[in-house]
Amino acid sequence: MKRILKSILAVALAAICTLPAAARDRKEILKVYNWSTYIAEGVIEDFEQWYEEQTGEEIEVIYMTFDVNEAMLSKIEKGHEDYDVVCPSDYIIERMLNNGLLLPLDFSALEKTGTPDYIHAHVSPYIRNIFSEINPNIDANDYSVAYMWGTTGIIYNKAYVTEEEASTWNVMRNPKFAGKILVKDAPRDVYAPVLIYLKQNELNAGTVTLQDLMRDSSDESIAAVKDFLMEVKPLACGFEADLGKEQMSKERAWVSLNWSGDAVWAIEEAASVGVDLGYCVPEEGSTVWFDGWVIPKYAVNTKAATYWINFMCRPDIAVRNMEETGYIASNGAWEVLESQMDEECEAVDLSYFFGPEASAVHVDATLYPDRSVIERCALEHDWGAETEKLLSMWQDVKGSQASAMTFIIIGVVVVAIALYAFLSARSKKNRHSRRRR
Repeated sequence: MKRILKSILAVALAAICTLPAAARDRKEILKVYNWSTYIAEGVIEDFEQWYEEQTGEEIEVIYMTFDVNEAMLSKIEKGHEDYDVVCPSDYIIERMLNNGLLLPLDFSALEKTGTPDYIHAHVSPYIRNIFSEINPNIDANDYSVAYMWGTTGIIYNKAYVTEEEASTWNVMRNPKFAGKILVKDAPRDVYAPVLIYLKQNELNAGTVTLQDLMRDSSDESIAAVKDFLMEVKPLACGFEADLGKEQMSKERAWVSLNWSGDAVWAIEEAASVGVDLGYCVPEEGSTVWFDGWVIPKYAVNTKAATYWINFMCRPDIAVRNMEETGYIASNGAWEVLESQMDEECEAVDLSYFFGPEASAVHVDATLYPDRSVIERCALEHDWGAETEKLLSMWQDVKGSQASAMTFIIIGVVVVAIALYAFLSARSKKNRHSRRRR
């Protein structure tokens, strides 16, 4: 018994003695909370080395990941977790900003060490303008820096679906594709495009704007979207959170409402097995989305957090992250654009993003939309307490009954997922999949 007591006392004493050291060491630790597989291999280690070169101080990055925005937010909002820097989606940035959960960005630490300011040097005018729209009373640019961005559109199989058919949101309820339609299990990203489609008369007449619709949580609009989706449901082979791009590349589905980054992944993967997929943003209009770096209210190491955000905006780091995630950096540096140029692609007007010199550049339009596409897209907004109405509608649409095709897909996926994930990981290690609610 004495030995046991001595052991317990020794452990307790050791723990007590290490507490002050742990507190002192916190300035040498940076806690990063990000989406899974949303960063290139080796970037964390390179940051640690760069930080020491810039400041003369050692830093260790504790890198943690999440798959759902709300799970991350709950830990900060309710648990007061001391993450130093996190990467939420646009509407969560808005919610955190509205609820006083963000610290303003302070670049004085960079100035003291003479570290280049990559954030302001390479911010895209488009990004700066659209971030200013997040909150009309508080400039989100003072609290957040965009990381990756993209559009919401339709992935389609060119062997069965024409570009004209895919260029309207009505393709989701086209009986010609019954049993071959996938709906993204992300109510926010489905609701907005459908409402844009349903409100075409009002948009064309000028009685509403795209921004009006992004904040429209009226019972009338929710009911109209629900009716549309109830027509889609019997034609759909399932609601999916992550596997839609794989089902498309395997031709188990022909139409999928999806994000541009996943579209690029699916197109590349399908091409390797002889399947020709395309992606388009329907003519009626759609949404753009962003993920961005912020420093939460309960952060401890704000200095290292600022250096981290700055490092992520360095052009060569942005390019590395793009190449491994499949998404496009919200970075307006010309070096970033040059890394994506391909003379085999058609010319795209990216002057809105990179400036007048980029009015006709050859890049993949799936990743970098032409100005004409962006002009019919809008940024989604947080509904606050009204979000429960959206989630309730979504549950009503999905219901408790799944189609037979859904169960077939699930069965096939359960059998094949382990092998497929292994092979995919070897060929494309870090393709990021966003799960947004």
